[in-house]
Amino acid sequence: MNDPGSTVPAATRWLDPDASGLAEAAALLRAGGLVAFPTETVYGLGADATDAAAVARIFAAKERPRFNPLISHLAAVRAALAEGVFDAQARRLAEAFWPGPLTLVVPARPGTAICDLARAGLPSVALRVPAHPVAQALLADVGRPVAAPSANRSGRVSPTRAAHVLDDLAGRIAAVLDGGDTPVGVESTVVACLGGVPRLLRPGGVTRAALRDVLGLDPAAPDDADPGRPAAPGMLASHYAPRARVRLDARSVTADEAVLLFGEGRPSGHEQACAVRNLSPAADLAEAAARLFGALRDLDASGAATIAVAPIPSEGLGEAIRDRLARAAAPR
Repeated sequence: MNDPGSTVPAATRWLDPDASGLAEAAALLRAGGLVAFPTETVYGLGADATDAAAVARIFAAKERPRFNPLISHLAAVRAALAEGVFDAQARRLAEAFWPGPLTLVVPARPGTAICDLARAGLPSVALRVPAHPVAQALLADVGRPVAAPSANRSGRVSPTRAAHVLDDLAGRIAAVLDGGDTPVGVESTVVACLGGVPRLLRPGGVTRAALRDVLGLDPAAPDDADPGRPAAPGMLASHYAPRARVRLDARSVTADEAVLLFGEGRPSGHEQACAVRNLSPAADLAEAAARLFGALRDLDASGAATIAVAPIPSEGLGEAIRDRLARAAAPR
């Protein structure tokens, strides 16, 4: 068993989400260790967001660029309000979607406990109150903000089950808290409320239409003035990438390719593909989102040099799915 007072794991612990597992996970986080835990979106790699040394261990474990800010997770809305300055629009979004798969980027409150490294030196802070019961219990036990990007090597496919975490991070982190498969399966929607019209920085588990219904207007596009220093996680051009090359909107498939299907659409030659996964035979976008990263990992494990992806519609959660696939397909 790992010593909760140690920040260097002898081996990564697999913890059950019972009282004992939650207590050990919280103790490890409070001591500066790294613990992966489930949210409703994907598994996050948690560290005490108030401890710069702990946050630095996230970057080391993930091999992540330090200019990319981290989302800080909190147990309750009131705890998030203590760390950021929420204008009327940000408050409306928080009231509508928290707890849930929405991250709000707001000005950091003077005296915020969230360290500068977690904010990548920016005057803003990315905050989320997750809905997953295991995450809720863990955050309440820790009693402080927990910085938690996805629990995988930087740029790789995000994990939707505990075994995926260990595929990338075994021996690099103290523990993984097993909460089963994550129900949403794609990361949180990220919206910046920094004055003026809120900006949709990353599509995700909350759809554009749902944001529009609450705000009474369409969120603006991201400000790409400094693409080398993103305002939120998941905005790098190349991200969520398997080892295989990803080819989008495939109308045909060759024998040396794996294929990712959606619904009843079948690219020509799909029957000769070396591996096949269908995100949702019923063409259900929610099911497709939940299965996306697991399917990419399975197809990558086939050894195919290329994963051909059948066309996927862009409405609703399809926007988030296509965003992740486009980043997976980007030049590296």
